[in-house]
Amino acid sequence: MTSPNAVWPLFDLTLATPRLELRPIQDHEIPAAVAAARTGIHEPGRNPFSTPWTELPAEELGPNMARWYWRCRAECTPDSWTLLLGIWHKGEFIGCQDVGAKEFATLKTVSTGSWLRQNVQGRGLGKEMRAAVALYAFDWLGAEVAESEAADWNEASLGVSRSLGYELNGITRKAWGTRVETVQHVRLTPDSFKRPDWTLRVGGHEAASKFLKIT
Repeated sequence: MTSPNAVWPLFDLTLATPRLELRPIQDHEIPAAVAAARTGIHEPGRNPFSTPWTELPAEELGPNMARWYWRCRAECTPDSWTLLLGIWHKGEFIGCQDVGAKEFATLKTVSTGSWLRQNVQGRGLGKEMRAAVALYAFDWLGAEVAESEAADWNEASLGVSRSLGYELNGITRKAWGTRVETVQHVRLTPDSFKRPDWTLRVGGHEAASKFLKIT
């Protein structure tokens, strides 16, 4: 029988840091992602996401997450792609780190977003997983810019950005669900990147880059 990895080469991609493994979420792992999200990601009423998906009723959270994972796969092309990487720590699913791009061949720019279970926050894991995708983007994909954003009150996310060398890149006002938030944009380049003192281990890159037509 042909394996899912044979028809969707991105499933073979793995990024390994000293404490974490990042890899694309497969269907059989979606329940673990939903279970992790249900444990709590942020304080009630302080939603850091532009789409308030964490505020959905429990019975709607799973189907909504599954639809998002399937949508990202279905819309993945060399011109527009998002890699949804699950985060495993000591064998447990603890969150998600995404990295994506539009017109990457021309712009050489990626954007990132992430979430972590609340009960593992504050240990430097958010910084470690963001550093992993920055290293992968710059050193393996040939990106020239990595962008991110956060509500201006989200000190945890902005603190990770500062610690890795991101520079402030303007603010905007956006509708986040039913609220209006002031959003801080940040920008990282290979020159400003404060690289970690560890080496990223990558598997499955050749097939993934060929699939995305990244040379």
